Amino acid sequence: MSAASLSVAAAPAAPTAAPIPLRRIFAFLAMVFGMFMAILDIQIVSASLAEIQAGLSAGADEIAWVQTAYLIAEVIMIPLSGYLSRALSTRVFFTIAAAGFTMASIMCATSSSINEMILWRAVQGFIGGGMIPGVFAAAFTIFPPEKRSVVSPAIGLVATLAPTIGPTVGGYLSHAFSWHWLFLVNVVPGICVSLAAWFLIDFDKPDRSLLKRFDWIGLGALAAFLGSLEYVLEEGPRKEWFQDELIAIFAVVLVVGAILFFWRALTRPEPLVDLSAFANRNFAMGSVFSFSLGIGLYGLTYIYPVYLGRIRGFDALMIGQTMFVTGICMSVMAPVAGILSRKLDLRLMLLIGLIGFGAGTWVATGITRDWDFWELLLPQVLRGCSLMLCMVPINNIALGSLEPARLKGASGLYNLTRNLGGAVGLAVINTVLNDRTDLHIARLHETMSVGRVSAEEMLAKLTERFSDLGADASAAALRQLTQIVHREASVMAFGDVFLLLTVLFGLLAVGTFLMAKPQAAPSAGGGH
Repeated sequence: MSAASLSVAAAPAAPTAAPIPLRRIFAFLAMVFGMFMAILDIQIVSASLAEIQAGLSAGADEIAWVQTAYLIAEVIMIPLSGYLSRALSTRVFFTIAAAGFTMASIMCATSSSINEMILWRAVQGFIGGGMIPGVFAAAFTIFPPEKRSVVSPAIGLVATLAPTIGPTVGGYLSHAFSWHWLFLVNVVPGICVSLAAWFLIDFDKPDRSLLKRFDWIGLGALAAFLGSLEYVLEEGPRKEWFQDELIAIFAVVLVVGAILFFWRALTRPEPLVDLSAFANRNFAMGSVFSFSLGIGLYGLTYIYPVYLGRIRGFDALMIGQTMFVTGICMSVMAPVAGILSRKLDLRLMLLIGLIGFGAGTWVATGITRDWDFWELLLPQVLRGCSLMLCMVPINNIALGSLEPARLKGASGLYNLTRNLGGAVGLAVINTVLNDRTDLHIARLHETMSVGRVSAEEMLAKLTERFSDLGADASAAALRQLTQIVHREASVMAFGDVFLLLTVLFGLLAVGTFLMAKPQAAPSAGGGH
């Protein structure tokens, strides 16, 4: 990290940091793998929902809850995890989370109805969500600043690679085996992570007095606030937002829960979620950038498969093969990002990453119905490289200047912002896709209205193509023309979304100049 480098340069006679025990390194690696499983499972089912739907005889509205239940439960646990980790210790809490996630995965695989699946996916998301913030807190607690140029790219790679390759892994497993293996693949690694966590983690001691002061009202408010927010964002675009009665009801619950939650968090001496980290300017700014990175990370992971499936007609495996470029670029770029974080001002590194992100989405604004692997290659390369150039400095800027005592709670808030950014991004992207598609359809209908020479010529050619249908040729030609109009309108809407994302990343690039120069927090001396 550049702040660490400056520190070393200013005090060359400083003693070398004590070596980190091998036990803690292996414990940290186990935690990182647990986080990978938890984040991977957000997206692993997205490419295989049709197979799960068929296997469980579920309806179209019901199957969406396989994804939604996980997201709602996870987003509630993430900010709660800091308090529980302090109360139980990292060792106990992470072991419970890993073991519970593994058991819930088994129950998902053995579900015989859609209701059972939704229940166990919610349990899986809630328990698994506890593994994610703990890794970030551990990284900045047990490793001194001079080691973070290696550690931060590693956790950044896992946090961004897992959702990126989730659809690819899910598509392959369901294609090669069955949908049950989307969950069974977690069992052996989950057992290993649970055992490693129990026998190797020794970072801290529990403070069980926190359990006696547990804020149950605050928990209810947190669940109402974040659960309702996730539901409204997930279902809103599909159900015309507040025109749907259930969406409107959850919006009211959201507001009431938010008011009660913030009141409890700001007035209690030991709040369930400690918001005081936001008083740190760099943590607050880093959280804003994390939120925005969530839009880019989850939004682009979503929009490319939708385009390839809807416009190009690719199946899950073909989509995964097309998108795998991003994962390769992220893996290659991770060590480069670590080196750059030692040599460059983190704000400059973030600026370069955001410009690269914006360049990738700008190239994609020229998308047509013929784009496939080669046309999408440059945008995906820019996306993969830029993700690492953004993630590493954002992690270090947000968490690197906080004292160890505040890291657990702050890590939960930091990860929450990224997930909420993804939820908001998906809601906005779906809404823009729907609205702009309708607008472009209306405009194309105007340009191809009866009496326009080009429209009549195209209709005549299509009618001739369907001449073997006899009297039905004109109707078939008209249907074909309507499909062409809808397809072109959809492609134009995809271009509009990429343009919107380009503007977002451009504004964020300007926002990097508002950050203070990062200063490293005192090292925890290997963690305690």
